[in-house]
Amino acid sequence: MIKKTVPNVEDALKGVASGMTFMLGGFGLCGIPENAIAELVKLGIKDITCISNNAGVDDFGLGLLLQQHQIKKMISSYVGENDEFERQMLSGELEVELTPQGTLAEKCRAAQAGFPAFYTPAGYGTEVAEGKETREFDGKMYVLEPAYKADFSFVKAWKGDEAGNLIFKGTARNFNPCMCGAATVTVAEVEELLPAGSLDPNEIHVPGIFVQRIFQGTHYEKRIEQRTVRQKA
Repeated sequence: MIKKTVPNVEDALKGVASGMTFMLGGFGLCGIPENAIAELVKLGIKDITCISNNAGVDDFGLGLLLQQHQIKKMISSYVGENDEFERQMLSGELEVELTPQGTLAEKCRAAQAGFPAFYTPAGYGTEVAEGKETREFDGKMYVLEPAYKADFSFVKAWKGDEAGNLIFKGTARNFNPCMCGAATVTVAEVEELLPAGSLDPNEIHVPGIFVQRIFQGTHYEKRIEQRTVRQKA
C-alpha cells in the first residue's frame, strides 16, 4: 500500500513558492485548511492566486494572508465578510475575479476529472460572459468556462488514512471534495489520521488516488462565522 503521509505541515507544503496558484477548500470558515493557511502565512510567499469560495474574515482563514498582502488575486464567489478584502479590492491592491458559486465548483470538478472546459448557462448576458465563447443548445444560450489550473490544492477532512482516502464531516463536505485532484499536488489535512484499511470503504468520500500528501492537523479553532442563538425568554 502506498503511504502518502507526511509528518507535519512543513513537509506537506514543500514546493510552494511565490507566484503560484492555490485552491483552498471550505465554505466561509467551515472546513477550511487552517494548518495549511497558517503555514503559508509563516512562509511569507507573495503574489499568490487563491481559488476559494470566499476570503474568510479579517483575522482568520484567508484573511490572514490578506493582512500580510500575500495574495495578488482572489478567485471567489462571495466576499462579503472581510473588510480588508473590500479595502484592497476598492483600492486596486487586489485583483478579484467573481465567479458564480456553482460555476466555481464545476471549474474545480472539471479540473479534477480532466475536462478542459464545459458549457453552463450561468452568467450568460452578464459581465461573467464577456470575452468568452457562447453557444446555443436547444434554444438556450450557454457560456464556455475553462477548468481551473492550480499548483496546489489544500483541503481539510475529518478522517483520512495513510493511503489518502478521505471522509468529510457534515457541511465541511463543501468545496473540499471537488478540489481534491484538481491541482498538480493535493494536500489534505485531517483531524484523525488512521492506518490504511481502517475506514469503511462505503463511507469514503474521496479516494486516495486524488491525494498526494496527507497529515494530521493540530489546534483547530473551528470558528463560527455568524453565530446565531435563541434569545432568552
